[in-house]
Amino acid sequence: MRRHLYAGGVSEPADDVDNLDFLSFVDFAVRKTTRVMPEVDPQSMRLVLELTRVASALVYDLESTVHRPQGWSWPGFRVLFMLWLSGPSDAKRVAQLSGMSRAAVSALVNTLERDGLVTRRRSERDRRSVELSLTQAGVDAITSTYAAHNKRERTWTSVLTKPEQTILIGLLEKLATAADDLDIHTRD
Repeated sequence: MRRHLYAGGVSEPADDVDNLDFLSFVDFAVRKTTRVMPEVDPQSMRLVLELTRVASALVYDLESTVHRPQGWSWPGFRVLFMLWLSGPSDAKRVAQLSGMSRAAVSALVNTLERDGLVTRRRSERDRRSVELSLTQAGVDAITSTYAAHNKRERTWTSVLTKPEQTILIGLLEKLATAADDLDIHTRD
């Protein structure tokens, strides 16, 4: 059996690495890391790896099954969704609420404007800022697409009972609101 040598002198059977998939990598990563670095907190490591891997898989699924067929990226959807819910907003606010940089929003808006989904104009309140809004085509596109998006959301969450979903929502909100108290860097 072939063996691989890793940092710290830890070796694993080649089959252990060769048979991994996207989600099973977490067990492997925790096992290997804690063997090389016993001071690592395996539970925190597992939690963050699981969160990021599931979030990544979820975003990929939504983007590939719902948004790409509409000609949008995941970030494009986030901008359209935010504008649909909040109404006309300046670009800085769109960036804040969508969790993106202003540069990313600006680049996305170029595409969304070209596609006739978004308009931009100088803000009447502050002539230095640009106000973004959905066109009627943008409203129609986001409302029809969100139905398919929510169907995928229901598919993903169907493995959890309603009480489990409520608990998970509460836990995720707790993590999200802790950022200020824990000196965690966010994109604000």
